[in-house]
Amino acid sequence: MKIRTLLLLLVLSLIIAFTALNWSTFLAPTTLYLGLAEVQAPLGLVMLGLLVFVTGLFLVFVLYLQTTVLFDARQHAKELQSNRKLADQAEASRFTELRSFLDAELKKQIDQDGHSRAVVLTRIDQMEGTLRAVVEQSGNSLAASLGELEDRLDRGNKDVTHNLLA
Repeated sequence: MKIRTLLLLLVLSLIIAFTALNWSTFLAPTTLYLGLAEVQAPLGLVMLGLLVFVTGLFLVFVLYLQTTVLFDARQHAKELQSNRKLADQAEASRFTELRSFLDAELKKQIDQDGHSRAVVLTRIDQMEGTLRAVVEQSGNSLAASLGELEDRLDRGNKDVTHNLLA
């Protein structure tokens, strides 16, 4: 139990014990002045009745406060749950939006890669054609040079052989 509850029970038990020990005094009649009239009544019993009434009033007030707090807590819990649900939905929509953005960017990147690949392959084919042409020209040039050298050698050999024979 909480210390406040124990303290309240202790005070109530002390009041009950005090009342039981002084019951005959509580019931002794006394003249009470009520403002407009005088009445003969036991002062102890009147005071005890006022104490019970005030205690009951405080208990009703405490009960009212606790129920108000309980209802407020339930309302806050419902609001918190709805806000959590809204936040989860917003987060899910952001994830969906991010996914669609990433998909679009990925497709864009794939298209750019495909285009770049096509451009690179076209340039490689052009360079390969140019290289073949250059190699062929070099081969033709080399063949022509070799042919020319052979002709010179043949003419030179004919001249030398002709000079030797003559």
